[in-house]
Parts: sequence; C-alpha cells; structure tokens
Amino acid sequence: MKLSGWGNHPVEDCNVQKPRDKAALKDAVIASSAIARGNGRAYGDSALSRTNTIDMRSFNHMLGFDPETGQLIAEAGVLLSDVISAFLPQGWFPAVTPGTRFVTLGGMVAADVHGKNHHIDGSFGSFVDWLDVVGTDGEVTRCSRTENSELFEWTIGGMGLTGVIIRVACRLRPVETGWIRQTTHAAPNLDAAIDLFEEALDATYSVAWIDCLSKGENMGRSLVMLGEHASHSEIPEKCRATPYPTVAKQKLNVPFNLPGFCLNRYSVRAFNALYYWNGSRSDRTSYVNWNSYFYPLDSIQNWNRIYGRKGLAQFQCVIPLDQARTGLNDMLTEISEAGQGSFLAVLKRFGVQESRFSFPMEGYTLALDFPVSEKSIALVSKLGQMTADYAGRVYLAKDSCLAAQDLKDMDEVRVANFSAMRERTGVNKQFSSMQSERLML
Repeated sequence: MKLSGWGNHPVEDCNVQKPRDKAALKDAVIASSAIARGNGRAYGDSALSRTNTIDMRSFNHMLGFDPETGQLIAEAGVLLSDVISAFLPQGWFPAVTPGTRFVTLGGMVAADVHGKNHHIDGSFGSFVDWLDVVGTDGEVTRCSRTENSELFEWTIGGMGLTGVIIRVACRLRPVETGWIRQTTHAAPNLDAAIDLFEEALDATYSVAWIDCLSKGENMGRSLVMLGEHASHSEIPEKCRATPYPTVAKQKLNVPFNLPGFCLNRYSVRAFNALYYWNGSRSDRTSYVNWNSYFYPLDSIQNWNRIYGRKGLAQFQCVIPLDQARTGLNDMLTEISEAGQGSFLAVLKRFGVQESRFSFPMEGYTLALDFPVSEKSIALVSKLGQMTADYAGRVYLAKDSCLAAQDLKDMDEVRVANFSAMRERTGVNKQFSSMQSERLML
C-alpha cells in the first residue's frame, strides 16, 4: 500500500502487517527486516519499510496506573490523546509532550520526544521507567535503567532500530487544572529572543514563534511564550467551572491538498508580519487551555495538506549553546536569502542531556517546514551541512532528506557507536527503515 509520514514526502509502496496479538507480532517481526509504525506522525521515512512495516495501533490498551507515583503502564500503540482524556480529569498530565497529541507512546519513546520544558525536565525518556521490547527472535525483553540497561538506553531515541516496543511504563505529572498561564513577549530580533529565553530559564515552559523571512536588524524577530500550569486558585472565575477543559471534536479540516502556489514567500511574509504585529502590541499574560498551548495545530484536521500534493519537508536542528547565536543567525540569513520562508518556525531552549542516541543537547533548537520543491530540498540539505559545521544535530523524527555523510559529520563517534551496537547485537539484520538505509545506520 502507499504510505508516507506526516509530511507526505516521500510516498512509498510498503508491505504493511497489522498484528493484533503478541503471537502475530512475533510472526511479523521474524518474517523479514521490519520497522514498527505508530500513528504515522513522524514526518519523513523513519517508520517506513518497503518490505515489512508493522502497524502497532492494535496494541492500544492501558494496563495500569499508580496514583501514588503517577506511573502509567500501557501498550505502545496507545495515543497520547487518549492518555490525556483519561487522566487529565483526575489531575494528571504528560510530563513531556511533543507538539501533537496524536502520537503513540511507542513513537514517543523511539523518537525520545521533547517539549517546551526540556530546559528544566529533559526529554520523554527521563520519565520512562521500563520498556518491553520485541527482539530479533520475536521474544519480549524487559529493560530499564537497572535491567538490560544497554537495550533500554539505546531504545530511547533509537528510532525503532533496536526492536519493536510493545509496552511502556512512564510517569505523568500532577496538575491542579488544565489551564496554562501564558505570558507573551515580543523580541525584535534573534539575539533579543535568546536573551529572553536565558532570562526565563526558571519558567516551566518556553517556546518562540520566529519570523524566518525578516532581514537586517529584524532578523529572527520572535514572539516568546512562557507557560506555567495554573493553580485552581489563580485561574479566572470563568474558568473555574471547567478546571479541566475538554477538547471539542476537530471541526476545521483541510479536505484536499491545496494548490502549491498558496504557500510562497509572499503569503508567508504577509502572515509573519501580521502575526508579529498582533503579538507585539504589548507584553501580556492570559490563561489558555492546555490544548491551545501545547497542540495549536491539532485543532485543524489534516493540516499537512496545506503544503500541496508534493508534501512538506520538515527540518529541525539543535545548535550547541556556545554557538547558537552565530549558527542560527547564519541559518536565518540563508533561509531569508533563499526566499523559502517557513510557515511554521519554532525556537526552543534545550537543557543538558546525556543519552546514547537521542536528539537533544544543551543549546537552541530551530524547527522549520517547507513545501517540497527542488529549491526547498536544496535549502534543507544546506541547513543540514551548516548544522554539521556548528557541531549540532538533526532530529530524525522530522527528517526526510538528510545525507548520510552530513549525519556522520555532526557526531561521528555517536553515529559509529550506534551502528556498531546494531551490528554487534544483530538487530541491523532484523530492524531497518527507509531512513536507516538512507543514513547508512
């Protein structure tokens, strides 16, 4: 069947299996070289295998919850949206969440997703207690920080290339309400935005929308949004009747791929100017519901179709802290001069993280997306090379066109260690994706 990631690029003919129990999953794993796939929200080809893509969405049961510790035990195909629906009314929320709630727990582990609180709490893997992983022989191995620890550490952020994650034990965080106290600050350029991030390192959540087409002294002008879980006593009176607001069913929908000319440098530039003007009128604090703060795009069904039938190429890098200002300014200059404006451009601050193969490192991460074209693919390739020049990293969950040599240049030892582990344990013969083949992992 035709299959793609969320970016609709590339689209490939894939053999898909949909096991519904552990015995069928074992048969699927040992049949041929395989990769697990959750809800298809990785943007590129990291969950695609032409020969054996294993759809894990039937493994979607929650198995246990400890209200003393907040530990949830669930199958890997459980959606984050279902976790929130079940536990937010009880006063629990994901400790770390990506920018969409329509991801599976297994996918969150495989990508070791990060959120707007990485500078304080780290990535999702910091809140994973143990995993059950199906190996090359189809058997299940439990791993944790103290049991089969090497498998555990490589699986978190390992992009599904160590085995098929079948169960996850992770911790939620207690919250008094589902409201977020959001404070917005306008930054006239990138340096000012980074200054705001550095001044707000004690804020639980921080993220910036960034104008990647602005030039000169306005290069990288941004709206920096800080957030805190609001207590019941502080939320406005009108919010107290619904301390844990629910999310209405998605009403907005992009029913078909829009024409390619809809997103271009002129429409993006106009949108950016209007969005910055509206957000910069004054620094202000407001109370927004959890869905609006963490998942603004989830309210639009099939929003990826606005990029047209060719799809979109996502690019997300992290540049080390000591080189972030220079590196990101150079990247924004490259983007502005290329005229390939990103409709969605997001900047976040990462904290320190020690891990085997996860994406984050202390520094600043910039996420961009471009309608697929020869020019945009060339630009993404150039940005990958620049990331390597600044000793940064690229987020594999969003990658669809990185070159193997650029990945190697970013962190040769780390990549070599990952490849050596796969060969030593034999998982390279049983678990592979189109991405791992492209990147020679």
